[in-house]
Amino acid sequence: MSEQMRDRMPGIAHAAEWRLLGLLFERPHDAWRGEVAALAHEVGDSEIRMVAAAAQDATEGMYMAVLGPGGVVSPREVTYCSFEDPGRILADLAGFYEAFGFHPHAEDPPDHVAVEAGFVGYLLLKEEYARLHDDQAAVEISANARRRFLETHLSPLAGAFAERLSAGGSDYLAQAALLLAARVPTTTASAPAFDQTEAFSGCGGCTFADESPEDER
Repeated sequence: MSEQMRDRMPGIAHAAEWRLLGLLFERPHDAWRGEVAALAHEVGDSEIRMVAAAAQDATEGMYMAVLGPGGVVSPREVTYCSFEDPGRILADLAGFYEAFGFHPHAEDPPDHVAVEAGFVGYLLLKEEYARLHDDQAAVEISANARRRFLETHLSPLAGAFAERLSAGGSDYLAQAALLLAARVPTTTASAPAFDQTEAFSGCGGCTFADESPEDER
């Protein structure tokens, strides 16, 4: 492994942590358990690894009772933004995802906590890829988008989501939600909508526009 790649490993591990957190909020199934176990080996955070280990005993029925349609806790951002237009939230998410080529192969809606956390991990991976290619402009675009996304979308969701899950017990979903909330800024100020034009103009010619990792799973 080159020295340059070793320098990038902490950032890549950080991206893996976010991807694993997002994965933990997806519906459990056999392939999911294998993916969770494999990804847990790539992260350095012992708390996330412990939650991933606990998730191996998860069942689809338990998940659906908590986070499924009609479950006791909603995993969707629009639920926690009572004064916001749901259409605006979903349109803003679509702008973020389209600008960075994020097309998750998931059954969940775009404002689901699993999808949003996965997108943060995707942006972190984009950022590290740009650093590897010494593309500072692309680094700044991804980093700025990540900060704005956290403040605009995950901030209104993460704290309330963790609180509601914690009230129902201390299973792996509640523990994962607490770890997610700890990584999200607590500001509740409404941030401006994401400017797709800015993202496309910045990413159109950058080194990772066509060579970045394939669609997030």
